[in-house]
Amino acid sequence: MGDTSIHNQVQKILYATTVQEVWDPLLRRLKTVGFHHVLYGFTRFHTDSGFGDDNDHLFLTNFGPDYMKGYFLEGRYRHGPMVRWAVENSGCCSWDWIGANHASFTEKEREVVAFNQASGVTAGYTIAFPHSLKRAKGAIGMSLEPFNGTQAEADEIWGVHGEDIEILCGIAHLKLISMPLPKRMLTKRQREVLEWISDGKTVADTAQILGLNKATVEKHLRLAREALGVETTAQAVLKASLHNQIFTF
Repeated sequence: MGDTSIHNQVQKILYATTVQEVWDPLLRRLKTVGFHHVLYGFTRFHTDSGFGDDNDHLFLTNFGPDYMKGYFLEGRYRHGPMVRWAVENSGCCSWDWIGANHASFTEKEREVVAFNQASGVTAGYTIAFPHSLKRAKGAIGMSLEPFNGTQAEADEIWGVHGEDIEILCGIAHLKLISMPLPKRMLTKRQREVLEWISDGKTVADTAQILGLNKATVEKHLRLAREALGVETTAQAVLKASLHNQIFTF
């Protein structure tokens, strides 16, 4: 990579133990080269019909609350042209793709483009990360300061720093998807009972192992199902595993 600061940031990310410890050095590097606003998203529950429950996604951003209200909370991201590109592709893409393909966009996609133009979020790049699981999708978008920069300037930055940025973002992505999803955090006891159940133990077995009564184990299982937004314990075990919530140290 050649740049000592990149090496330092990679090392910080590799040894990070929290999401914030991954996010902060990534933001610092991107801001240094000129990409001031960043939005990262990842889900393991994407299907042809959509992205599913927002609580099952990991979203990280330093965009302001007004922009995120319109883009994320009001659901525009689900129809974002660069989101669609990221779902269908892997690799890096200049946002000039939007202008080149605008004629083929749906009405909702054009509305998202208009929203971004009104917000000044028009110059940037998107990286879509490859994944071995079909339903897993992860991408990061980065933009110049709103209302302050052109796509030609973003392309020039990418021409100089693109390779380093792609490597750093890829390492950050791999680190982030190995961490528990903050929105679906289980308690220590909820994780324990799910771990024993996933190992084939019955409720009675789990109660005996943990020194609890059956009613208490059932309560922890119920609370785990509620926290994960599922109906059955088998579904809870699967989702907890996908969210890196069990068998953690």
